[in-house]
Amino acid sequence: MREIIFDTETTGLDNREDRVIEIGGIEMINRFPTGRTFHKYINPQGRQVHPDAQAVHGISNADLEGKPTFSEILDEFVEFIDGAKLVAHNGTFDLGFINAEFARLDQAAIEAERLIDTLALARRKHPMGPNSLDALCRRYGIDNSRRTKHGALLDSELLAEVYIELIGGKQSALVLDSFSSSGANGGSTRQIEIVIATRPEPLPSRLSEAELAAHEKLVGTLGEKAIWATLLSPAEPN
Repeated sequence: MREIIFDTETTGLDNREDRVIEIGGIEMINRFPTGRTFHKYINPQGRQVHPDAQAVHGISNADLEGKPTFSEILDEFVEFIDGAKLVAHNGTFDLGFINAEFARLDQAAIEAERLIDTLALARRKHPMGPNSLDALCRRYGIDNSRRTKHGALLDSELLAEVYIELIGGKQSALVLDSFSSSGANGGSTRQIEIVIATRPEPLPSRLSEAELAAHEKLVGTLGEKAIWATLLSPAEPN
């Protein structure tokens, strides 16, 4: 399974007028990073960075001078995300901006069904919050000390770790009962059956006779309705 964890930074909050100025993403296959990444700063073609947005991500208008336009990075970005599920935090915001840029270039929109929104996952798993990326990093013990400002690639790297924790932790990526391997014929799947053997005889009790007798004596002092009395084995008196 191929997934792209991605993030965007923008000139503001309105995708009808504001523009994407940074995209970062990392590729994961079967929930493990492959080392393949995508990262671009993008010239907003005259749209000014709103001061409130700059305070969040630290990217100024001057920083974007000479950077490629979205049309110039479009093909490379489309190839990078082709066929993959897309994972983002508050992903409807990011996807809305990406699709707005696509619309300006007559590129088909990305279907909402391809998006996995980790903010929605976090709200279901931790309904009392908080569920910002920084808060989730603290919750899961993920080092985000480098995140003094929002940045698309760094945030994607952090989100990849958060995403694995949200779906059950690193152990969820280890499939014990089956695995898939791709071959020249387009792929094959081999099933591994795990058999848990039953012990021929139960293990002996670790309690000594003296400990059993002391426990029975204690239970006798608790009264007939004591819950411990109901837990005695059938061979023992009630």
